[in-house]
Amino acid sequence: MFADLHLHTRFSDGTYSPEELASEAARHGLRAISLTDHDTVEGVPHMVDACGRRGIEFIPGCELTAQARNGAELHILAYHFNSAHPRFLSELQRYQEVRQERIRQMVARLNELGVGLTADAVFAIAGCRAPGRPHIARALVQAGFCTSPDEAFDRYLKMNRPAWVPKAKMSAADAIALIHEAGGLAVMAHPGLNRSDDVIGQLAADGLDGIECYHSRHTPADSDRYRAIAAQHDLLVTGGSDCHGMNKGRPLIGGVMIPYELVEKLNQRARVPRPAPGIPPLPTPG
Repeated sequence: MFADLHLHTRFSDGTYSPEELASEAARHGLRAISLTDHDTVEGVPHMVDACGRRGIEFIPGCELTAQARNGAELHILAYHFNSAHPRFLSELQRYQEVRQERIRQMVARLNELGVGLTADAVFAIAGCRAPGRPHIARALVQAGFCTSPDEAFDRYLKMNRPAWVPKAKMSAADAIALIHEAGGLAVMAHPGLNRSDDVIGQLAADGLDGIECYHSRHTPADSDRYRAIAAQHDLLVTGGSDCHGMNKGRPLIGGVMIPYELVEKLNQRARVPRPAPGIPPLPTPG
């Protein structure tokens, strides 16, 4: 039995609907999955229904963009949290607004370069509250300014390209505390992409619960290294494909499938009460 704990839908920067994603998960024989859309939980109730109809175990998830103390950008995955937690939802709304403003700023830079794209065109393609650069890339292709999303990123949207705008981020310690406050577990996403192994010890001290050791862009050597680091700090081991649907021309789901025993360990850790350091928990609604 296998699982994929890092998946995206149209509610952030993926192309699959929750129904399509659950169907793909069933086709690959996955026992459990998690939806980890960026800065939103809009897709969670849809995934609950879609997975329930297929007998797939579903774990609520979300991916937060954060910053380590050394300035490195990190992504923190939240699992098993209360997706109706008021402050968690309030923070998500704040970062959704940050994302929308970033779209406007990047489109303005494109306009300065003579690219006649509008923010409304990007928002129409996104159709969600948490738009991102892939939506700008798709809009550039649709309008004929680029031939592919890869070209859009290479010419305009990657870091330090002409239309790139940095994104505001919460601190990694605040992200971990927020996830804990909502009753969840905090896992460092794809550390091999961030090249910031040196911050893992500090994150563990801040309450990090796990490391995503298995990822589509991790080599076997990467996975071995992060499993060793996880063991050193008594952290959970997770993994997932980071599938965004057809954004890259092919889906990644099915490419990374972790043993279900890792999900069992995640589930067991989620049942252990754990106070969020420094922040008194808010009452759970209902």
